[in-house]
Order: sequence, then C-alpha cells, then structure tokens
Amino acid sequence: MTIERLPIEPCLLGESPLWHPREQVLYWCDIPGRALHRYDPSGRNHVRWDFEQDLGCCAACEDGTLIVAQRDGLLRFDPATGARTVIADAPYDTAVERYNDGKTDARGRFWVGTIYEPRDAARASLYRLGAGGLERIAGDITTSNGLAWSPDGRTMYWADTKAHTVAAWSYDLEQGTPTNRRVFARFDAPAPGQSLDGYAGRPDGAAVDAEGCYWVAMFEGARVLRFSPTGELLRTVHLPVRCPTMPCFGGPDLRTLYITTAREKRPADEIAAMPWSGCVLQLRVDVPGLPANLVRST
Repeated sequence: MTIERLPIEPCLLGESPLWHPREQVLYWCDIPGRALHRYDPSGRNHVRWDFEQDLGCCAACEDGTLIVAQRDGLLRFDPATGARTVIADAPYDTAVERYNDGKTDARGRFWVGTIYEPRDAARASLYRLGAGGLERIAGDITTSNGLAWSPDGRTMYWADTKAHTVAAWSYDLEQGTPTNRRVFARFDAPAPGQSLDGYAGRPDGAAVDAEGCYWVAMFEGARVLRFSPTGELLRTVHLPVRCPTMPCFGGPDLRTLYITTAREKRPADEIAAMPWSGCVLQLRVDVPGLPANLVRST
C-alpha cells in the first residue's frame, strides 16, 4: 500500500473532502484558514477561494453550485463565478459554536452539525436543510462528526468526537428522520498523561464504501479504521500524520481514498517528524466508495 500526498501546500485544518460526481474533482475546506480548495487530479490544477469566516464543510448541489457552511451561516457558492448568496443565518451563538461536519443524504437533504468550542458541555447540534428551511434534529453532543449513510440509505451514522463514540440510527429515507439511536463503535479515551503513541485516537469524519463498511478518521490516532456494517473492525490503515480528519472516496472508479489532515496547534516536534500534517493524503483501496449525493434545490 502506497500513501501519497497531493502536491498542495498543507492546510491548517483540512476537512470535508468531497469528490464532485459531475466535475470529477476534489473539493475540501481549511477551517481556520478560511479557504475552499479544488484540485483536478487529471490536470494537477489547484484553485483556492478565500472566505471571511471559518469553513466547516461543503456539499455539491444539483444546479452546479456548492453549499458552504461557514461560521455565521450557510452560503450558496458558485465556483464558476465566485458568487455567494446567504441561504440561512447560523441558528446558534457564533462566539462559542460553529458549523463542522456536513453531508447530503440520498434524497438530496443537506445535514450539518456543529462543534461547541469550549468542549466542556454537550451543547452542539445536528441540523437538516430542506424545503422548509433549516431544522434542528438532534443534540446532546459536543463535536458533531462522522456523518454517513449506508448504501441503502436506511442507516445513518453520527459521531461525537469528544465522547469517543460513533452512533448508528435507523433512517427513514423518505421522511429524512433518524430514530433508534444506538452505539455503533466506542473508543477508549486517553488516560491522564498517556503518550499519543499509545492512543488510538477519537472518531472524526467518515465515509461509507460500496460494501456498506464505515471508514472513520481517528484524530490524534494516526490511522483510519474500516468497520463492517455490524461494527466489526476489519482494517486499520496507519498514516504518516498524527491527525487525520476525514476520508472520502474519489477518482473515476471511486477507489482512491482521499484523507484530509491537520497541523494547526500541533507540537513542533510532531510537525518535524510528520511533515505531511495538514496535507491531503491519497491511497488506493480495493472496494470503491459511494458517489457523493447532490443537494436538491433549496
């Protein structure tokens, strides 16, 4: 297995990689860098757009635009013209909360969660954007992450990074409602004074492959894990960076696994030992992923 990096300068905190199913290019966000990136592997072309707020995630829309979740609200962004239009203002206190992980279900509904930045209480939320606007669906979480759906759309995954837990829900695809929340995977938190070398990490962003297996980036664990639909650990991919943030499947055959990573606030000795921190990594896998769903017009 060969792990490579895209020939792009590292981000502070790369997140939300998105393989655009129509454009056949990779998008991703740099949250504190307040930037949206696009990379075309066929021509090795890179474009960067700067924003005024922290960017949590992005999603592709049917009309060729993107939804971008920045700290103060959801925007519609046209990469062809650079035009930006407000969809919805942030429904939370932007001084202590911001948008984080977001994905689109098979019926074109955009889901986006938040992070409660003090991280001392479970005050973050999960929202659904639909024809009726933005609606809060769930809470009792500190850092919303790991959104993904099974291939049939009947299981929805949602992680709380701070709690070291991934939940699975029964999902009504027609109505867009999750029920029967249960623990899918739980990980050990580090013991006081424990070295990161002995820490497996905590669940960050995720993706599902065509066999229904759940791939999750383990922040500070220097690895990505693949779980079966029943929660059995099937594979561990060790990475040359401490802090992977999210995987996604891309390439014409959806068998290239792209992984965003972080370097912001990491120790100098870690960056020296792991200079690819903040870069987008790529590797080939045997099982393809699922194509990204497009957001329906809102």
